[in-house]
Amino acid sequence: MIKLIGDYHTHTVYSSGFRKEGKHATGTIRDNAEVALSKGLREIAITEHGPSHYLYGLREKRIPAVREEINRLNEEFIPKGLKILLGVESNLIGLDGTIDIEEESLKYIDFLIMGYHYGATPKGIRDGLGLYGLNPLSKCLSICEKKAIELNTKAYIRALRKYPIDMISHPGSKAKVDIVELGKETKKYGTALEISSKHSQLSVESIKLLLDMDIVYMVNSDAHRPEDVGNVENAIRKAKEANLPLNRIKNIEIN
Repeated sequence: MIKLIGDYHTHTVYSSGFRKEGKHATGTIRDNAEVALSKGLREIAITEHGPSHYLYGLREKRIPAVREEINRLNEEFIPKGLKILLGVESNLIGLDGTIDIEEESLKYIDFLIMGYHYGATPKGIRDGLGLYGLNPLSKCLSICEKKAIELNTKAYIRALRKYPIDMISHPGSKAKVDIVELGKETKKYGTALEISSKHSQLSVESIKLLLDMDIVYMVNSDAHRPEDVGNVENAIRKAKEANLPLNRIKNIEIN
């Protein structure tokens, strides 16, 4: 029997960017927490997009307020058996591995995710061309694909060396990477690779390429609605189909 103990990738109305109320995700932190508690989870992370995402990013100045809200809710939910974590799904914005979270904000964050998303504002012109110009072209021009994979992989690895990243979200889903090279680096730092229930990556094929490495994984919902919190069946299916030893998945228990 497989039991999910935590969902570490969920979104709420705080994914609103410049708007006061977000349309990217529905539900409040409390809504997500109530569903997590009803499904027997012990932890849930609220992981809004990083500040540089101009449509859905959680602005840096709002992070302390979210921290305070989570602290208040934890006074209620921890005695019931659920801990709420403040996370951020930060964006890779630089070829040098820069992400869009300032050092000052890291003190508020319990769980740091790093991922690649269209819509993030790059660090500079060169970064924009390399990360956000080349990747769309690589999907229709095979001549660009090899270079895009090289740049993406190096940027991911540099980010791992610079920041205390707990997990990489849907690696390879929006920007292709050399998953083997990335896997080698995550092993050094104990950073988890996400098997997403929502996104195509990690795919069964990608997981198979990593079977010989003792890498940490997490299965998550990437819920954008409260009712999707804890729905990781698709991720578990991919892990099983790839013959991944389930004891490598950090946020499940096997009885």
